[in-house]
Amino acid sequence: MKKLILSLAMVLMGAVAAFGQADKFVGEWKTIDDKTNEPAGLVNIYQGEDGLYYGKLVDTFGEDKSSVGTMIVRGMKYEDGKLVGGKVYDPDADKIYYCTIKYDAAKNVLNLRGSLDKKGLLGRTQTWIK
Repeated sequence: MKKLILSLAMVLMGAVAAFGQADKFVGEWKTIDDKTNEPAGLVNIYQGEDGLYYGKLVDTFGEDKSSVGTMIVRGMKYEDGKLVGGKVYDPDADKIYYCTIKYDAAKNVLNLRGSLDKKGLLGRTQTWIK
């Protein structure tokens, strides 16, 4: 019985630790255009009721506000310290790409990789600032 309780406690602690790690992705992030190095917009990343992570464009720094309110990050899951398995929408190109998001603790930024392939070989990376 003690082993069962100990095992359940360990599983629960692991789940709580994983949630705390994934929490660092949640919040409002300023996107930086990887071509111009200028701020492009603000994205709010949140965890949905399904446990996956999503990002909604809440503002843009340009004059074109037509994309505000657009869900640009969809269906990301927390795995091995990063968000994976989802898609990112590029409103400028009107295209959807595979997506991986890594948190850089030293700089307190996100590195979002959008790619044509699931492995992330053919794509580009943007830095987002908290």
